[in-house]
Amino acid sequence: MKKRILIVDDDSRNIFALSATLKAKSFECLSCLSAEEALKLLEGDEHIDAVLIDMMMPDMDGYEAIPLIKKIPSRTATPVISVTAQAMVGDKEKCLQAGADDYISKPVDVDKLLVILSTI
Repeated sequence: MKKRILIVDDDSRNIFALSATLKAKSFECLSCLSAEEALKLLEGDEHIDAVLIDMMMPDMDGYEAIPLIKKIPSRTATPVISVTAQAMVGDKEKCLQAGADDYISKPVDVDKLLVILSTI
């Protein structure tokens, strides 16, 4: 069965690039342009194997959204991977402190991402 990945990013170009790459590797992809939209989807019973979330978005960013995702009873074990253009010292720790299960920086290294997703 294909793994389903939810991609949350306010830039549709990033969603397009990640979706195309993951679909080529036999993943199924869903996407949302905001954390609020992602939370609504995740509160439903949609089957999601992992969430890739952009950390820098308007309104609600990944740092606010990850703890809220983890509070959804049916999502406590769903891996959340933060995706950020901020690749500075301390950023990974900041993402993990927010509750992310893993971290990848932009531009996304596809091989690294596939290694992370192979563990889910």
